[in-house]
Amino acid sequence: MDDLALLRYSRHILLPEIDVRGQECISQAHVLIVGAGGLGSPAALYLAAAGVGRLTLVDDDDVDLTNLQRQVLHSTSNIGRPKVHSAQARLAEINPLVIVHALHSRLAEPQLSTLLQNNGITLVLDCCDNFATRHAVNRACVQAKVPLVSGAGIRFDGQISVYDPRREDSPCYHCLFPEDNAPEEVRCAVMGVFSPITGVIGTLQAMEALKMIIGIGSPLVGRLLMLDGLGGEFNQIHFKRQTDCRVCGTDGTTRTPNTAAAPTATVTATVTAR
Repeated sequence: MDDLALLRYSRHILLPEIDVRGQECISQAHVLIVGAGGLGSPAALYLAAAGVGRLTLVDDDDVDLTNLQRQVLHSTSNIGRPKVHSAQARLAEINPLVIVHALHSRLAEPQLSTLLQNNGITLVLDCCDNFATRHAVNRACVQAKVPLVSGAGIRFDGQISVYDPRREDSPCYHCLFPEDNAPEEVRCAVMGVFSPITGVIGTLQAMEALKMIIGIGSPLVGRLLMLDGLGGEFNQIHFKRQTDCRVCGTDGTTRTPNTAAAPTATVTATVTAR
């Protein structure tokens, strides 16, 4: 790092858990963010500000007026513009040291697998808005052994977990939310979303990503953190890898996940508010 970079990231470097070594790990990382909407916006802002060397943003949507209540990467002047291009320009203003790749596309699973295996991606943030893409991203991450930070939010509720296929004890997304048992999807266009919910969860995704990149703290592996925005409460459940999970297991079948929940916690799969 040169003197300007040392000054830019000095408040990170002052933290003994990070120091110059940790900041260099951040600057060498390549993070894939799937979705540049409600969750992807704050996540990308903080990862760019923190100095992640390369960010690849994937989204096939364009900026709409209804997005601006929560998708803080975008502005009124960007309405009608592809979200990834709007985000790319904004992130360049935040930190010109970060290389931002914009993919205006909804990637199919083979493309995701190719992207993960051939581009030196350090980890993935799942900020998408549908279960099909979530499961496709999960399968690609398991196959490529790339960590996945998955977040979601709708109405006044949010949730986040980390899946690390490099660890033998780590469950995958399918262990917790089997694809065959996926509930009916709800979208913010119908149900609504409280704008700070996506901000909180997206920021937590950036925090978990940076912890994983640096190698500090305790990532949310095997834990689902759930936010009740109206009640002002966080609840957490612990869950285990399913040996018969058809994605990360060994015998090709799937069963209901074995969870140990806090008394007030109710586990439901949530899709991202867009």
